[in-house]
Amino acid sequence: MPQPEPEPGVLWIVATPIGTLGDLSPRASEVLDTVGVILAEDTRRARRLLSHIGVTARGRLRSLHEHNEEAKVDSLVSTLAAGTSIALVSDAGTPVLSDPGYLLVRAVREAGLEIASVPGPSSFTAALAASGQPPLPATLAGFLPAKQGPRRRRIAELATCPWTLVVLLSPHRIGRELEDLSHVLGGDRKATLLAEVSKVHERAVIGRLAELAASAEVDHPRGEYILVVGPDGASSAETETDAATVEEVYDQALAGGADRRQALRLTAQHLGLSRRVVFDVLAASREDNPADHESDGDG
Repeated sequence: MPQPEPEPGVLWIVATPIGTLGDLSPRASEVLDTVGVILAEDTRRARRLLSHIGVTARGRLRSLHEHNEEAKVDSLVSTLAAGTSIALVSDAGTPVLSDPGYLLVRAVREAGLEIASVPGPSSFTAALAASGQPPLPATLAGFLPAKQGPRRRRIAELATCPWTLVVLLSPHRIGRELEDLSHVLGGDRKATLLAEVSKVHERAVIGRLAELAASAEVDHPRGEYILVVGPDGASSAETETDAATVEEVYDQALAGGADRRQALRLTAQHLGLSRRVVFDVLAASREDNPADHESDGDG
């Protein structure tokens, strides 16, 4: 096979397995075997991967993590400019997305040096494809802050995004994180909780955020978790719901003695919609709607 480098001094972004070592591509193995330097977030994990594919580090393996990246960027750019190629790997999956490497990639681009990608495993795309939630458009939110205050503020920012969200969860905080997501985004928001993606014990639970926050996975967390949150009130069925149907169910609830806030909630439950969708449909389709009287309570 030809050598992978088009020319010396290339920064290779190499995707590595997120669970099963056999997912590493032959091209990735070849690049890791030929470059002059391998940058890894955790050199111990990288060494195990290299050993699995029969590649020795030979003094080429160096650490690059969030605490040292900024200090190392200039010297690494100089290394590339001198003609030595570098491979960037993360602990698992595609580098840079939720891992260190952005500062280096930006500096290499600004220096006019070459960058080449070796695509492969990604927890983002793997979870999105297997979730059963609308796949596009989608936003990768990454990990949430460890403390509740910053975490809820971050989730509130994400709540403005109308489409599918992919959130990486910490197994040590999964219960608290799911509770906050349910509280801020709404407990009736549809989502899929995936665990151990691409590994032997891969599994998933699909439901609403409030249900997932109370699921058995929270009581006995095992492995790495990814949450795929569907669009706010938007599934194919929801987007096809017409105003006449919403109005009919809402009016029936009012006729049954419910006040406007209760009717809004009952309509959402009956049609499998979020209260925000019901509120917006009513607000757009009639003069006598909840907006004339009170907020729907969804923020």
